[in-house]
Amino acid sequence: MSAASGRMHARTLTALVRDPDSARITIAAPSVGWFRPAIALGDVLRPGDALGILEVLGSAIAIVAPKGTRGAVVERVGDGKGAIAVAHGQALCVLDPEAAGASAGAAAATAATTSGGLVFPSPLSGRFYARPAPGKPAFVAVGDVIETGHTIGMLEIMKTFHRLTYRGEGLPATARIAAILVTDEDDVTTGQALIRLEEAP
Repeated sequence: MSAASGRMHARTLTALVRDPDSARITIAAPSVGWFRPAIALGDVLRPGDALGILEVLGSAIAIVAPKGTRGAVVERVGDGKGAIAVAHGQALCVLDPEAAGASAGAAAATAATTSGGLVFPSPLSGRFYARPAPGKPAFVAVGDVIETGHTIGMLEIMKTFHRLTYRGEGLPATARIAAILVTDEDDVTTGQALIRLEEAP
């Protein structure tokens, strides 16, 4: 606060990048405080974008994305429970830099019960991609336990890539992948089953 003006000056800090050579970008706190995220799973970030507010001794500091985040997609935010107390260097969010072509909105679907059990259908027609890029591991594999917000694949529609995110009405919060019903680069139609699910332990 300025003694002359008596007003609070807005402060901005750039978040830290942890493990820059990793396949995922971990964005870390530049200071201690309470972090209140302004981002959500599936958001596409650019350097300078607001990540949230860090409250330090009663002052609100805007935390912005650092260099190297262009096109990266938010995979995890804090502990998923809103505001969290953080230490210097503690992870605020994790980004996927391989999903640079993804749209900001992630596609979701409503669960459907078939004779084969619970399935996750394609929300739109397009070309299904099981991995973020050629030579990269698949987003999911049979036996994986996934939870709300997990990416299961990409859908290309008219040269635009959309992340297929595990969320939607009727889907359990966690589930195990029992079977993957399509292969990489298959053309799929709206409502076509992509994965079959079973109850996670």
